[in-house]
Amino acid sequence: MTQTFTAPDGTAVMPNGRRRWMIIALLFVATTVNYIDRTMLGLLAPSLGKELNWSENDYGTIVTAFQAAYALGFLLMGWLIDRFGPKVGYAIAITIWTVGHVAHGFASTVAGFMAARVILGVGEAGHFPAVVRSSSEWFPQKERALAIGWVNSGTTIGVILTAPTLALFLTYLGLGWRETFIWSGLFGLALLLLWWKFYSNPRESGTVSEAELAWIEHDPPEKLEQVPWRRLITKREAWAFAVAKFLTDPVWFLMLFWLPKYFNSTYGVDLKVVLLPMIIMYLLSDFGSIAGGWVSSKLIQGGHTPNFARKVTLLLSGCAVLPLLFVSGLSNMWLAVLLIGIALAGHQSFSSNLLSLPPDMFPKRAVGSAIGLGGFAGGIGGMIMAKSTGLVLEATNGNYTLIFMACTAVYFLAVAAIHLLSPRLEPVRVA
Repeated sequence: MTQTFTAPDGTAVMPNGRRRWMIIALLFVATTVNYIDRTMLGLLAPSLGKELNWSENDYGTIVTAFQAAYALGFLLMGWLIDRFGPKVGYAIAITIWTVGHVAHGFASTVAGFMAARVILGVGEAGHFPAVVRSSSEWFPQKERALAIGWVNSGTTIGVILTAPTLALFLTYLGLGWRETFIWSGLFGLALLLLWWKFYSNPRESGTVSEAELAWIEHDPPEKLEQVPWRRLITKREAWAFAVAKFLTDPVWFLMLFWLPKYFNSTYGVDLKVVLLPMIIMYLLSDFGSIAGGWVSSKLIQGGHTPNFARKVTLLLSGCAVLPLLFVSGLSNMWLAVLLIGIALAGHQSFSSNLLSLPPDMFPKRAVGSAIGLGGFAGGIGGMIMAKSTGLVLEATNGNYTLIFMACTAVYFLAVAAIHLLSPRLEPVRVA
């Protein structure tokens, strides 16, 4: 029997219609393209490092440039998406990051790659503010974490598809790495056209049934207003999200940018050639992304408060990252693949629920800015992680033990920070 819910006016509504899931499918595709563009340099880094004579510290500097631009870009893009809406704001973001991606094909020096990564980082910073703002427009609270979980799983699909994409351009088409960066920019152009054609908010789309619109809008109504930065940054709830992003985002950036180098140096495996380890690890993380969103959504639908559902799922997700403690020094590559995959699943489960917090606590037209503040904090954390990882690896002759230990601790610190700063995850009064 289909479960029904009561709207604020007392009307019974049920989750009818599928148009909202088509929006999620579009955002899933966008996430996949975003992460192909972001990950390509990481997979090419071992060979580019030899060709261009990069040190570990040089690569760390290039990654740090991306993280700095990504962090600052969040502040701009979060405001932009709240000011102009996700349709226009995200179109601008896609355009900027595609230009940055193509610019890699014209770089020859460390400074040139840093410049390309800066442009890429500013544009890609608009992705998650657009995802969460769009999800808050198209999904009620009871489904939102599951919807974001599906979109978030596109991050790992993008990572998995990067190696076949490189194989297509480098091997099948016989292009060099420069031409590969340039021609793969067509993915961003196609995404821009799809986004502009198909995205609108539910009431303006003209394709949403009355029943589905009632479901989408059955949460208590809110006053739609632009929330100034000066007001947002005074809210403890905004900093609860930001601190958690600062602590946990660097783990994902570490895996994204350094895993290819880790497998190359530890097991002599090139992940853009030997695909199975990457496929296993990132499919496990996909499972975590969707399962984490499903668990907290199910708990809310079962009568638990969002506060209970989100925090319990966040805590369980942090526990799933603990296997990372046992990876460093393993001689069996496949056991390392399994443990890293479980840890990635835990991270993605954590991320899906963390991204659900701003729509739980803030009005829709403040969500992009709240995500922007958190993304800025996460980017700063990622920048610190990128630079410190390069320095630690040089100081310890490539030993990842200390790095993996830090990665497991931050999730529990993040949950503690969220609980201290927002004990009940109550909606914020911004007026």
